[in-house]
Amino acid sequence: MTRVRRSLPVVGYAALAAALLLLAPAMLSDFRLSLLAKYCCFAMAAVGIGLAWGRGGMLVLGQGLYFGLGAYTMAMHLLLSDAGPGNVPDFMVLYAAGQMPSWWEPFRSPVVTVLVIVLVPALVASVLGLAVFKRRVKGAYFAILSQALAAAFAVLLIGQVKTTGGFNGLNGFQSFFGYSLYDPANQRMLYFIAAGLVLAMIAVAGWLYRSRYGELLVAVRDSEERVRFLGYDPANIKLVAYVVAAVMAGIGGAMFVPVVGIISPANVDEFASIALLIGVALGGRATLLGPAVGAILVGYAETSLSESFPGFWSYFQGALFVLVILLLPGGLAQLPGILRRRRSVEPSPAVVSGPVPEAAHA
Repeated sequence: MTRVRRSLPVVGYAALAAALLLLAPAMLSDFRLSLLAKYCCFAMAAVGIGLAWGRGGMLVLGQGLYFGLGAYTMAMHLLLSDAGPGNVPDFMVLYAAGQMPSWWEPFRSPVVTVLVIVLVPALVASVLGLAVFKRRVKGAYFAILSQALAAAFAVLLIGQVKTTGGFNGLNGFQSFFGYSLYDPANQRMLYFIAAGLVLAMIAVAGWLYRSRYGELLVAVRDSEERVRFLGYDPANIKLVAYVVAAVMAGIGGAMFVPVVGIISPANVDEFASIALLIGVALGGRATLLGPAVGAILVGYAETSLSESFPGFWSYFQGALFVLVILLLPGGLAQLPGILRRRRSVEPSPAVVSGPVPEAAHA
């Protein structure tokens, strides 16, 4: 039985890889495949949330901050690449009289862009994490603080019209590292990159779960004081998970830009952060594959329901979150265990329909 349980994540991972890399490209149209690439961007952030929340017990309600840092960094590079050497993006001609701030200039380099996508979310998460975890802020206070940061970030973006496009955001991208975004073949390439990154992040998360660090992270979640008594600093253990989650969200945001073709404050605010959290809760926050699968399912549900009920998706979203918390606190990953337990307690047919013993008539 132990071997079977250990093999289940491997089998599930192989099935997910086959579905993303083989079945989806063969069965879906280019439009639907592009939508799945968008969901994969959400799944990248969800894998990190699963690590921080599911294993570490940190209710991160502000991952839109790190998603946005990666997204806006990629958007800046794509606009500068399209504009050409010495030129400025079109929106700056309209809003900023053709003047570009000097801190935009380094993002003409693809190497600098990739480094910033990874390092800036890690740096911001490290600074915030140290300030929060060293002061033993946790629970609802940490959740509110993280959500406030995402909301403040969105407000900042809206106010900087000359450099971030304001409420409209950044859009109109034409190429991705030299490849035309109007070519369907390149759009499929973006899908395979996004799907491959999701699978790679799940593999990294699985390695962390099985490591000594993963055991310490679960121990901190369940009994922080005991871990401190054993000589470990819980703040450092939680910080690692928080930083890894931030980097994953930043990479997801960076891929979101060429896949979707736009990034705006509405994609990175507190409501977008909660949408990511709903996907993680739906799939099963404490499992390896659950967060990614849940994020993809929520993304698909949002697209399907918003097409049929444009003005009511937010209500469906809230109802979905409430139902999951009330009925399936462990997410969809809890269903197989519930079914097994129900089967084990069902009386056998012989007991239900068998003849009544003669002694019962006495």
